[in-house]
Amino acid sequence: MDARDIIKRPVITERSTDLMAEKKYTFEVDVKANKTQVKDAVEAIFGVKVEKVNIMNYKGKFKRMGKFGGYTNKRRKAIVKLTTDSQEIEFFEA
Repeated sequence: MDARDIIKRPVITERSTDLMAEKKYTFEVDVKANKTQVKDAVEAIFGVKVEKVNIMNYKGKFKRMGKFGGYTNKRRKAIVKLTTDSQEIEFFEA
């Protein structure tokens, strides 16, 4: 699996932007990717050193459209903590 296939997109929320001060970055990742693959992908794409990876799985929610029901897609989210000597990841260039 390619590094760009593992990391889908950054998750930009109020909580995740607060975590950026502690060098923790949140990404939506592929549901089949493990912690080692996420670590290698972030290091390859952004050129930083990763200290730790935490991964969370989210089930799909049940949604209805009239009489038809179904589930939304399941997701996987990773919080990546960088080492103290590593440079930061810039999502928003000033």
